[in-house]
Amino acid sequence: MIRKAKEEDLIEIVGLLAQDPLGQLRENNTSPLPQSYKDAFQKINHDPNQYLMVWEENGEVIGLFQLTFTPYLTYQGSSRAQIEGVRVRSDKRGMGLGEKMFLWAIEKAKKEGAHLIQLTTDKKRPDALRFYEKLGFKASHEGMKLHF
Repeated sequence: MIRKAKEEDLIEIVGLLAQDPLGQLRENNTSPLPQSYKDAFQKINHDPNQYLMVWEENGEVIGLFQLTFTPYLTYQGSSRAQIEGVRVRSDKRGMGLGEKMFLWAIEKAKKEGAHLIQLTTDKKRPDALRFYEKLGFKASHEGMKLHF
């Protein structure tokens, strides 16, 4: 079942974010969690353009994603949806959960009137890239980042 994340889900959420090799380098999955995660959750939770969603099964968070809506003047004042932080617990991969989460996000973006849904993926994640392409996403732009 897909539902909006709750603060009490944070330990499981950060655990999922830290589960892969890239996440292990950037997340701090210690107990107790650093306050920064709680602060970020509150900002996300109170922003009407943010949807931090989890897939819950038998009371456990086994998947997550964040869907953000950004209003634009381009495309005649439309908005676009950005999907980030997509994770499925390693023992639940290959069961179609990621696809179901994406289909939910795509339908939500359409319902909210977005003209597109976009994502970025790290070039170090070739399996993720193939998954997104299978869902119909196309590499149409060159992405760039400046880390601070």
